[in-house]
Amino acid sequence: MEVLREKVEEEEEAEREEAAERAEWVRMEKMMRPVEVRKEETTLKQETLRDLEKKLSEIQITVSAELPAFTKDTIDISKLPVSYKTNTPKEEHLLQVADNFSRQYSHLCPDRVPLFLHPLNECEVPKFVSTTLRPTLMPYPELYNWDSCAQFVSDFLTMVPLPDPLKPTIKEEEKVLPKKYTIKPPRDLCSRFEQEQEVKKQQEIRAQEQKRLREEEERLMEAEKAKPDALHGLRVHSWVLVLSGKREVPENFFIDPFTGHSYSTQDEHFLGIESLWNHKNYWINMQDCWNCCKDLIFDLGDPVRWEYMLLGTDKSQLSLTEEDDSGINDEDDVENLGKEDEDKSFDMPHSWVEQIEISPEAFETRCPNGKKVIQYKRAKLEKWAPYLNSNGLVSRLTTYKDLECTNILEIKEWYQNREDMLELKHMNKTTDLKTDYFKPGHPQALRVHSYKSMQPEMDRVIEFYETARVDGLIKREETPRTMTEYYQGRPDFLSYRHANFGPRVKKLTLSSAESNPRPIVKITEQFFRNPAKPAEEDVAERVFLVAEERIQLRYHCREDHITASKREFLRRTEVDNKGNKIIMTPDMCISFEVEPMEHTKKLLYQYEAMMHLKREEKLSRHQVWESELEVLEILKLREEEEAAHTLTISIYDTKRNEKSKEYREAMERVMHEEHLRQVETQLDYLAPFLAQLPPGEKLTRWQAVRLKDECLSDFKQRLINKANLIQARFEKETQELQKKQQWYQENQVTLTPEDEDLYLSYCSQAMFRIRILEQRLNRHKELAPLKYLALEEKLYKDPRLGELQKIFA
Repeated sequence: MEVLREKVEEEEEAEREEAAERAEWVRMEKMMRPVEVRKEETTLKQETLRDLEKKLSEIQITVSAELPAFTKDTIDISKLPVSYKTNTPKEEHLLQVADNFSRQYSHLCPDRVPLFLHPLNECEVPKFVSTTLRPTLMPYPELYNWDSCAQFVSDFLTMVPLPDPLKPTIKEEEKVLPKKYTIKPPRDLCSRFEQEQEVKKQQEIRAQEQKRLREEEERLMEAEKAKPDALHGLRVHSWVLVLSGKREVPENFFIDPFTGHSYSTQDEHFLGIESLWNHKNYWINMQDCWNCCKDLIFDLGDPVRWEYMLLGTDKSQLSLTEEDDSGINDEDDVENLGKEDEDKSFDMPHSWVEQIEISPEAFETRCPNGKKVIQYKRAKLEKWAPYLNSNGLVSRLTTYKDLECTNILEIKEWYQNREDMLELKHMNKTTDLKTDYFKPGHPQALRVHSYKSMQPEMDRVIEFYETARVDGLIKREETPRTMTEYYQGRPDFLSYRHANFGPRVKKLTLSSAESNPRPIVKITEQFFRNPAKPAEEDVAERVFLVAEERIQLRYHCREDHITASKREFLRRTEVDNKGNKIIMTPDMCISFEVEPMEHTKKLLYQYEAMMHLKREEKLSRHQVWESELEVLEILKLREEEEAAHTLTISIYDTKRNEKSKEYREAMERVMHEEHLRQVETQLDYLAPFLAQLPPGEKLTRWQAVRLKDECLSDFKQRLINKANLIQARFEKETQELQKKQQWYQENQVTLTPEDEDLYLSYCSQAMFRIRILEQRLNRHKELAPLKYLALEEKLYKDPRLGELQKIFA
């Protein structure tokens, strides 16, 4: 084996040396070629290029005749910048390069579809696709979620064999009786033939049923089988490709720009790739996509697999091995190649697209018009933006029985920002069962409400958040004849209460469930174990037979016993032979005690126990009645909540929060009034009167007194006019209110409830306006003399009226 290995290595070494010599000979032959031969080759190449250019000029590129997706009706192009409407010289040059590139591609690949190079924008101006991209500085890890790349590790559990509980131990085997002393079972007198026939018949029935189900399933599968797609492989869609290698990207993957979901490049839904582009270059896929995208190599530096359009310094480099890298030793060829690249390089123009700005309102809509509908097989999903629907509906899932989606099976609706804390509503159209789910915070601590009708005394199940209730109620089940309640964490250890109702007594007058409750026939209560009491005194179940006037008790069973004590009380209202009412007799208490005790047999103990049970029965009946009233209150509250469906708004949402908006407007109004007050204090109250005198002239004593009197007289008249204006508005509002009251007295009999509501609303608003005017008038009367005196004092202290100070000095 060692000799064979050495021989193979020698042959490989000889082949490598021969290949190296051949390559060196070819290079030397090129260097030794005469200049004339090189000139002939250059001339031949030029002629070939001219012929190719002539052929390319004759090629007509087919452009799609479809209209642009954006029209002037949908977008106001007058507000767009100049870069949207025109092309720079560099962009025009790029379009010419792209057109030449497209002609060459159509000449070399006539069977492939035309390239998507320069579509029309919203202003119907051709733009190269790479210039529509605006690069961002945000790193990829902040843009995408890498949870899909996590690896999951399986846990291996060691299964320990457990002993067989059916196999007796050694001691148990010793206790097993000998076989000759065992009791023989009775003979089986049934006919085995009849049993076999019955089994055979049942097997035939099951086989027929399985066959029918199999045929039904095959029929459904045939109906659900997708029809042949006539456009399979002809649809073109733009996706985002993220290449691995940089920014800790482990592998290549696609991103759907409409949903943001990521997909592997091995996904079978991707049939092929026509071209790739970014903000720097444009590449054409030259690989065969017979196996979809599974075998594609995304090495953009390989011109054999990816034909690039622009040759520049930013072009992706080919991934070379060490052998390929060591083969590039000719410095002259490298320098010549660099010169050619420099001559043919072309820098991509900057993007003509403005930076995308999304307002908070547009971002909150999440989709056009805030609504999105997704159709599935036998299901339809509808989504809405928050606050778009007045009832807070954000999502609805409708499932159907048939493929045509005509027969509804069930509906699920999700809500947000509901004041009643409603989160989910589930409606089963088959059973007409509706189930409402609530978040914590409902006034009645509701958690789940299942019902078929909102009418009282119907089938319903209500679950509560027990931590939000003081009575520890968890669930309440109601039917037309029963009511069952489940408790937890109560100090009296009550866990269960079941009430049976009888038919309601009919009354001639109209009565409701509150005024005419259902008669209680039986109440059953169960209790958890109270460790503070002995088991024979701790009641486990208590039954009040109201109609039969009996009370049954069952106590908890001790751990070392197999049965529990029981006691029954009879509430008789009989009288003795003297006419006296019988209070307690030995036959009114029937008991079974596991361990009899003397004090429980005394009539006094039994009498006190029965009196205590009577009080408990009265309390239990009252609690059942309160439970009925609570159900009525819950139903009434739910009807009001469904009618109002008020939504909660955050205090930070100033656009929707009316209270916050009113508070902000009030603060702005106060600040504006303060600003006006400051401006008023800065006004020159003597300016209108000083304008009547020649400028720069010194005031005489007589002129100063006249200016002071005119200023005070004008201010007094303005105060009087303001008081008269407030008084006139006050009298006008009062007269209109009196007329409205007189009209109401004349037409009170014929008014509708809506008219009465409008009248009461008008009276309330009119009284509010009258009260405000009255307050303003009183305040003006109080402040007018003070303002007059303040102005008079300012006039005396004004340095421009210095003669006044001499008079009163």
